[in-house]
Amino acid sequence: MQQRTKIAMAVALAINAMTALAQTQTTEPLQRVEITGSRIRQVDLETAQPVQVMTQEQIQKTGLITVGDIINNLSAAGTPAFSKGSTLTSNREQGGQYINMRNLGSNRLLVLVNGKRWTATVAGYTDMSTIPSSMIERIEVLKDGASSIYGSDAIAGVVNIILKKTMTGGMLSVYNGQNEKGDGKNKDYALTYGAGDDKANVMFGLTYTEEGVVWAKDRPVTATTYGPDHLNAGFGASPWGRIRQVSATGAASGFNKILNHTGSYMGDGTGSSSRDPNSYHAYAGADADTFNSSSQMMYTSPTRLTSIFTKGSVALPYDMRLTTTAMFADRDSSRQIAGYPVNSLTQSKFPVYIDKDSYYNPYGNQVAGAGKGTDLFFYRRTIEVPRVTDNGNRTLHIDASLEGEFSALGKEWNWNVGYNHSAINGSVRSAGNLNLLNLKKALGPSFLNASGVVQCGTAASPIPLAECTPFDILGGPSASTPAALAYVMSNGQATYGSTINSATADITGELFNLPAGAVGMAAGLEHRSVSGYDRPGQFEQSGYSTDLAGNSTTGKYNVREAYLEFNIPLLKKQPFAELLSLDIASRYSDYSNFGNTTNSKASVMWKPVRDLLLRGTWAQGFRAPTVGDTFGGGSQSYDAYLDACDSTYGEAATNPAVKARCTAAGVPTNFRQVNQAGSPVPAAGAQSPVPFNTGAGNDSLQPETATTKTFGFVYSPGWLNGASVALDYFDIHVKNRIVGVSATYEINQCYIYGVQAFCDKIKRDASGQISNLSRGNANLGQLQTKGFDLTFGYRFPRTQYGQFNLRSESTYTDSFRIKSTDTADWENDAGEFSYNRVKSNLTLDWNLGNWSATFASRYYSGVKIHCWSAAKNEECSNPTGTASWGTGYSKLGAMVYSDLSVGYAFPWKGKLLVGANNVFDRKPRIVYDANSSYANGTSSSSSVDPQMAIDRFFYARYTQSF
Repeated sequence: MQQRTKIAMAVALAINAMTALAQTQTTEPLQRVEITGSRIRQVDLETAQPVQVMTQEQIQKTGLITVGDIINNLSAAGTPAFSKGSTLTSNREQGGQYINMRNLGSNRLLVLVNGKRWTATVAGYTDMSTIPSSMIERIEVLKDGASSIYGSDAIAGVVNIILKKTMTGGMLSVYNGQNEKGDGKNKDYALTYGAGDDKANVMFGLTYTEEGVVWAKDRPVTATTYGPDHLNAGFGASPWGRIRQVSATGAASGFNKILNHTGSYMGDGTGSSSRDPNSYHAYAGADADTFNSSSQMMYTSPTRLTSIFTKGSVALPYDMRLTTTAMFADRDSSRQIAGYPVNSLTQSKFPVYIDKDSYYNPYGNQVAGAGKGTDLFFYRRTIEVPRVTDNGNRTLHIDASLEGEFSALGKEWNWNVGYNHSAINGSVRSAGNLNLLNLKKALGPSFLNASGVVQCGTAASPIPLAECTPFDILGGPSASTPAALAYVMSNGQATYGSTINSATADITGELFNLPAGAVGMAAGLEHRSVSGYDRPGQFEQSGYSTDLAGNSTTGKYNVREAYLEFNIPLLKKQPFAELLSLDIASRYSDYSNFGNTTNSKASVMWKPVRDLLLRGTWAQGFRAPTVGDTFGGGSQSYDAYLDACDSTYGEAATNPAVKARCTAAGVPTNFRQVNQAGSPVPAAGAQSPVPFNTGAGNDSLQPETATTKTFGFVYSPGWLNGASVALDYFDIHVKNRIVGVSATYEINQCYIYGVQAFCDKIKRDASGQISNLSRGNANLGQLQTKGFDLTFGYRFPRTQYGQFNLRSESTYTDSFRIKSTDTADWENDAGEFSYNRVKSNLTLDWNLGNWSATFASRYYSGVKIHCWSAAKNEECSNPTGTASWGTGYSKLGAMVYSDLSVGYAFPWKGKLLVGANNVFDRKPRIVYDANSSYANGTSSSSSVDPQMAIDRFFYARYTQSF
């Protein structure tokens, strides 16, 4: 019972697996193992840090096919850094899966595989989808700071993927699943094989995974930007030509007209003759004169991943062993958004107008008469060619370690030296943007030649047809020709990559004995080199494309580190001290790009009685600036935001202090923010009509620093065999945080919180519209979160009705606070969208003979969200209440999703598992904060959170061992 109690206290959520391990330990010699969070090998599985374990069996029963999806369902996991629904996002990470532990950021979580750092991007993110789930033995999640043990990034915690050590025979697994509606088709095929014994063994795995697309247009709730109740609120620039005159400064002025056409906001129908001035009517933003961009957008984007994995080890003389691991993953992802909303000033440094001598200019010389024509300022969305971006990502990881053991002074010691190589390289291909150089020629002088063909140039000086094709841009989709589109459109490309090489040396063992036991020690050295690049194509860098102009990122740095850890047993088998031990560790890190840092921790573990474990940790942590943080070239971005100075929907509409700040900045009293169609924005805001400057690196960045405090207990009552409960308090405080600020954040910090440093980065034109906004990376302010983790489990006594096992894990977030600067006020986001105060998972397993079943429920507490309009009290349950964004919010209720799976084991070593996630078909709901107009928005196409179930999802998996 004592052994089972120890195991239950260490891993409350893995009772089944750990009980089996305990049974093994009673008949086999005890072996020292390394537990995540400590480098000291030990027999006892008890830990002073909270560690959650998921076994391979539990992974299978989730019905999910990638490691990222599985871990993102944990109660301690926040909203993923790069949502599958963020199809407008232009980062290189899009298509991968990244864990945002405690909402502290995916780059503040360290991912290990067998205790070794895994691959990371230029921006410092680790793609969990590249780790083949079929090769996993278990996943250990350390919910504690561990920079003193592992170095940079281990602020929010550590995810350690433990792979199978050996395998005899093979296994074939086939998985298929899809939404009830028939989309979102997922596939997973895996073949693994292993052979050998204790002296030499090898394993091989081949995996193919496919996650299918879901289109926004296929469901009414996602078919428009803000849902069926606000059908036209998010409609944008029209595919029919809109024209204005050109002012002396090159801006739009004078009349505002759009081409007559049939059809609706879907871009269907036929346009009138674009050359006839009478074919136009005054533009007033009517639905038919706009476009529903969601109709061309993916709700969630598709991904395909193929990986090859091999692992082997061989015993060598003198009690040494050589172990190697190699993995190659090839990931292809794609995303589609609506055709480009181009206008004359899409690139302000290279304006493009419809020339007065163009054949297609309705106010040009060929229509109005010689010498009477005028250039035109135009707007037009090219829906004929939606924007598609394909990201091909290749990941390579190779590691080798030589380990051994020896005796010194009667104590056993273990050592290992290793080398890790991780590399990512990728290429991006895009279509749907316009070549502005060619567009300017296509909209320049043109004429009708003797053959009745419109030709570039003039009759006196024609441009050969092979060199230029005129474009009737105002005529809309019905007037476009394949030749004209091929001439004006641009195919973009970019390449990127990162490489991390590290050499490590570790030693662990026991120094001497104290009355309570042996003092354990671990020490090690590491040298790590990190380099990366991100190179947009030369044409994209030039700014002559509607693709967002960007500069190259290239950089590298080196790290030298040393750590030392001691485990000191203080008391054992004493009154009120069944066990009392102290673990202390410190790590020195020397970075070539900013200097050095030392981080330490102290953990205590106390068992006043055998059934109760008390534990606590104080730890320092840090996150070093990444290559992207320091050397980022920066790029343009059409940011989505709601201007705080908007007189109808902005905070200025209800907050006199904000109104005063806006007025002081020169914003007119009745100012309305406009979208890309030139129409006033809805309550949720819209994308900027002009690109902002984003993501520039900062070579003066210093590392983030963090302090983590945890305290809790694990109770495994001897009077209730198989039961265990654990409660842990956490307090994580990050200072000097490295921030790539969003447009919304910067605007709010300026006008709502009055931080002048942010106001200095915002420029407005004479009408009050934001004409330029610069946002990049900086060490700004602080971040802190506090709360509790609760886990419990109970393995019921076996009955004639089978074996039942209940387990649960929950996280309560008491506060999640942000300071934009060290002198600013705290902003508490806890309880708002994407910061649920309570997340909880409850699972009931059942086994009887060859049958098994699992029923699981996921609970998300209610959240505050933006009102549709706080000023007008529209869809606003608390119009005078306060939230982090200002005045007015609505409260959404809690959500519960339930999953069910049933399995059967056949006598021929086959197993069938069928299931349904969201088995009760909980319907999606409109959440305006889910739209990318907001800082934490997860969807580019709609106001439905793509992290939640869109439909009932059915799946089946067959596994055959041989």
